[in-house]
Amino acid sequence: MTRHKPLEGVRVVELATYAAAPAALRVLADWGAEVWKVESFDGDPYRRQAPVFNIPLKEDENLSFDMTSLNKKFVALNLKNAGGMQALHSMLQNADVLVTSFRQKALDKLGLSYDVLKDKYPRLVMAQMFGYGDKGPEKDTAGYDVTCYVARGGILGSFHERGTSPINEPNAFGDYQVALTLASGICAALYAREKTGKGDRVVTSLFHQALWAMSVPIMSSQYGNTYPKSRMEVANPFNNTYRTSDDRWLIICVPDYDVYFRKMMGLFGREDVFEDEDINTIGNVLARKTQSKAIGIIGESMGKKPLAEWLKIFKENDVPCEKGALPSEILEDPQAWAIDGLRKVTYPSGNERVITTTPVRFESMGDPDAVIARGLGADTASVLKDCGYPDADISKMQQDKAIICG
Repeated sequence: MTRHKPLEGVRVVELATYAAAPAALRVLADWGAEVWKVESFDGDPYRRQAPVFNIPLKEDENLSFDMTSLNKKFVALNLKNAGGMQALHSMLQNADVLVTSFRQKALDKLGLSYDVLKDKYPRLVMAQMFGYGDKGPEKDTAGYDVTCYVARGGILGSFHERGTSPINEPNAFGDYQVALTLASGICAALYAREKTGKGDRVVTSLFHQALWAMSVPIMSSQYGNTYPKSRMEVANPFNNTYRTSDDRWLIICVPDYDVYFRKMMGLFGREDVFEDEDINTIGNVLARKTQSKAIGIIGESMGKKPLAEWLKIFKENDVPCEKGALPSEILEDPQAWAIDGLRKVTYPSGNERVITTTPVRFESMGDPDAVIARGLGADTASVLKDCGYPDADISKMQQDKAIICG
């Protein structure tokens, strides 16, 4: 069967750093777009972020950078140089999409605002990633996912056990969420362009992504529900986390409390509470505020058996449940490998590492490629040739320090 990549033939210029916007471009590259990642002569700072993740920084093995940079081409331009800026405009003239995370003031200074570019390149889709958005009092404020998404977006203050320390959110957690949002917006703009013949401006932000993710808590808070919560007070004791005898956490999810009350309490060996009116209907639990009583009964039973035994019991009885998996366990999860959620890549160092993959598959395409990132400016010459530059001009631009060719 012929392999068809849905975005094959689409060219994208990436003028972005760190994780959020570049991760969106990895999505598009996985789907077949030709992504030209433009870097300054210092390179994207994300090339040097490995120590932040507590892993070694190596030129021949940069897994942290590859998380956002698989399947791309790498161009190094000096945008303070007239030749470098002209090269960027030549790329834009040959591109369908520009994606940037530069702040608006920086774009204005470079002459790369949407108002300018839409007149020069009317079919160009320009996509911008902001920390807080392009309007309002924080529109010019610098932001990272820990500030815009996790903290201001309500996650830091809401999702820990009440009375304990805030969650220690993993690096770039919000970045990978908003990346898919930006990618979908770009695809919608490209689809609209096929009808109208005109490009568009696509905008999203880490803060807005967090608000969308927090839809249920924001809705719920309007009705008197407060956060953070305690697991001893959740509305439905069958939708809760419990600790097993081997000090592991497990979550069960049984939304219909009344229908499954006897079955669940039977599995916990607590047939003695079948007629306990304090807890045998969800109406009574809520009216009498006896959540902690039911949760205590369940927790006592859960604490008598190890995780593996409870998983077996629940799976055999078709009770939705899962252990609180650790990253090291995910690396061995057969389901993650079955869906190509994890992929092995081999580095020039000789080491084989595992990388997570973008989470959309097309029947016509199959699993995406996984070409690791190359060095700064590795593809500058080939991309400029595609844009019509002769070899002599490219050599002269190198001498003039307008470009780096790796």
